[in-house]
Amino acid sequence: MKTIPNCPKCNSEYTYADGNLFVCPECAHEWSLATETEQGEQEKIVKDANGTVLQDGDAVTVIKDLKVKGSSSTLKIGTKVKSIRLVEGDHDIDCKIDGFGSMKLKSEFVKKA
Repeated sequence: MKTIPNCPKCNSEYTYADGNLFVCPECAHEWSLATETEQGEQEKIVKDANGTVLQDGDAVTVIKDLKVKGSSSTLKIGTKVKSIRLVEGDHDIDCKIDGFGSMKLKSEFVKKA
């Protein structure tokens, strides 16, 4: 059985679960179950096409010709991208590419340089 934590605001032991929330009847404080689990979670690990772990500031190389949305040009294979930033979402790399500007890339189309 899962134990229900005390209220983080008033430390009351009379809290109860209501759907995806914990509720304290004494001070009416509500907090989500996700808040409890996020405290123990680690950062998301992003890997390139070869399985190498990527970090902020790494340099990567594009391994496939990629069409650039909103432009008639393509990002060619072998294009080197410096100083990447890892972000949450489907496109998990945020970067600036010379000649293209700011862009988001998927980690499955790059390899660590």
